[in-house]
Parts: sequence; structure tokens; C-alpha cells
Amino acid sequence: MTDILIVEDDTELSALLTDFLRAEGYTVTAVESGERALELYERYGAKLVLLDLNLPDVNGFAVCSRLREIADTPILIVTARTDKEDQLNGFDLGADDYIEKPYDVDILIAEIKGIFKRRYQRDTLSASGVTLNLINRTAEIDGTPVELPAKEFDLLALLIENQGKALKKEYLFNTVWGSDSDSELQTLHVHINRLRQKLGDDPKNAKRLLTVWGVGYKFV
Repeated sequence: MTDILIVEDDTELSALLTDFLRAEGYTVTAVESGERALELYERYGAKLVLLDLNLPDVNGFAVCSRLREIADTPILIVTARTDKEDQLNGFDLGADDYIEKPYDVDILIAEIKGIFKRRYQRDTLSASGVTLNLINRTAEIDGTPVELPAKEFDLLALLIENQGKALKKEYLFNTVWGSDSDSELQTLHVHINRLRQKLGDDPKNAKRLLTVWGVGYKFV
């Protein structure tokens, strides 16, 4: 999973911002179109999306809406469009902030650092009776310590981070195992079944780890 996905058709600006962010230690992927952004996100994911609105194919608002349907990844709209209606539309679609061009790179990077600190430097994740300690990688389910191997832990953490969102099987697999993994998608099904056993979920009547037919899985 890349840290930051830049969706920007101004290649010069995109390259400059990529250099600045990489100098801060982030992994960065930059694309010029909305379709490519959605394709890469659904395959590999990203911890943060910087999204322009004026794209050559898919409208940036449509990209924002689609991203918000499949995950709660922070989205920063970065655009030259300054109309109040555009700003309100961006927030209505789930953007975390709306930044107007031209912007101060130092201020943008400071905001990005703040998002990463608030979002990804947490000690624990908790939902529906499950608590994951992200520091020592231990787990409790309904107050009882449960041993989770590395991939089960990572998979459950990803699902809880996106609680209530249906995540595609391919997205889950590529994020946890990596797109270049020698494992196959069936590995994901095996780990989902193991997690359900530990969660006490009946696959035919799951309460926490649900199958979303034709899509993948979600944690509720």
C-alpha cells in the first residue's frame, strides 16, 4: 500500500509535489486520470489521496464519491476551483478538506503530517467487542485474549479501520499480502474463515465479519 496517491493532470506540479513528499519519507504514486486513480486504489490502496477536480476523464467529484463508497481513506481535494458550491459539494461527498491552488507546499505537507499522526499513529483499534493493540500486536475478542498470526491481525485491522465499508476481495488481498505475493486469492478466504471462528461468527449468519456478495467483506 502506498502512503499517498496523487491524482493530478498537471504533471509538472505533480512531479514537484511527489519530490517534496518523498523527501519527507512518504511513498508516493502519482496518476493523471481519475480512471487510473480508481484502478490503482482498488488494487493497492493508499493511506491518503490528494485529488484534483479538473481531470481529463472522470470528474474529480465522481472519483471522490467512488473512493468514499469503498473506504474511509482521508481525501484532500486540491484544486483551482474556488466556488463555494464546489467546496460544499466536495465536503458533501466525503472529502476531508478542500485546498485551493495555489497553495503553500509547507502548509500542505504540515496538514498531511497531521492527518497521518492522527489517523495512523494510534495505539489501539476497537470495534464491536474487538480490541487490537497496534503496538504489541495483541488482540482481545469480547474481553478474552486471542492469538492472531500476522496476516490475520493485519486483515482484521484493515477491516476494522474501514468499519461498515464493503472492501473488495482484491483490495484486501493486495493490501495485506501484496500484489506481487506468490499466494492466491483463496488464501484470503481461508483467513476470513479463521477470523470468523475466532470472532464466533457463523458464516451463514455472521454478526461482525460479513460477506458482501459480488464485492468482498466488511466488518460491522
